[in-house]
Amino acid sequence: MRESQIEKKLKIKIESIGGRCLKFVSPGMSGVPDRICLFPGGRVVFVETKAPGGRLRPLQKKRHKELQQLGFKVLVVNSEEQVKDVIPE
Repeated sequence: MRESQIEKKLKIKIESIGGRCLKFVSPGMSGVPDRICLFPGGRVVFVETKAPGGRLRPLQKKRHKELQQLGFKVLVVNSEEQVKDVIPE
């Protein structure tokens, strides 16, 4: 499954439970995750989508660590099966 198909499945799943899955582009700051997933109750999860077998670049790893240190959940999704892991319990 291509990366864009994974993003589409992610968006559909998040919206089906009443959330929002926003494309995240941050001018002036490269390496940020692809999506911000907003869930009812004020929960936020940042998601990097990758094609199967895709790997994070060093800058992406750095940005993920920065967000995690701020207390945010940051996930990498590279398959349709992993989309379910984004949904908070």
